[in-house]
Amino acid sequence: MKRWMEIYTEQDRQVLGKAGMGTTQTFGQRPVFLIIDTNWRTLGPRGHEILTAMDTSRGACGASGWEAVKQTQRLLHACRGAHIPVIFVTGDSVTRVYQGRSSTKGPVGALNLAVEEMPEEIAPVAGELVIRKTRASAFFDTPLENCLKSLKDDCLLVVGNSTSGCVRASVIDAWSYGHTVFLVEEGCYDRFELSHLVNLFDMNAKYADVISIDEALGHVGTHAHRLKVPAALS
Repeated sequence: MKRWMEIYTEQDRQVLGKAGMGTTQTFGQRPVFLIIDTNWRTLGPRGHEILTAMDTSRGACGASGWEAVKQTQRLLHACRGAHIPVIFVTGDSVTRVYQGRSSTKGPVGALNLAVEEMPEEIAPVAGELVIRKTRASAFFDTPLENCLKSLKDDCLLVVGNSTSGCVRASVIDAWSYGHTVFLVEEGCYDRFELSHLVNLFDMNAKYADVISIDEALGHVGTHAHRLKVPAALS
């Protein structure tokens, strides 16, 4: 049993089943891979546990984030090989400063563009879309939904940070827009372990299928119909 199932009582699991929640969705033929906030701000320096990593970046998750990077890299390589579109979502520090917004409940920090970039293991390549946001959801006040309509996706593969924050907000908005969402467990991370586990359980019950990295790789490897990159980017 997955750890995010184990933390709930037997009665909770029975309620889940009786309510008909958490049923499995069908993986589509036109997936899009969405990577949310897997950047230097949420990771911190390599090789550091969370409390040490936070000395460099207040929002860093340390080792759990870097483990998610390894799994994200595997899936990213597979998606690129299968010509599945990849969209990176990260913070828009410049706009946030001008709007007087912080990424968390606190004052707007000093402008630091570098922390919003992705590490080289999963850095975007030419032709891949990078969307910048000022709030938790990847959809809020961004062109993401219009881009997905243009790509004619029929499901989303999602990874990123934080499971309880930006990932959850994005998954709920994706569900609200009618997308079928598959959340890859090993590619998600959070500064709070309990929040990570609770939100995996809750999103699997209501808004997405939480799948393993091996399941995700299996889906990518067995679907022959691939969406080509837009002609303007080829």
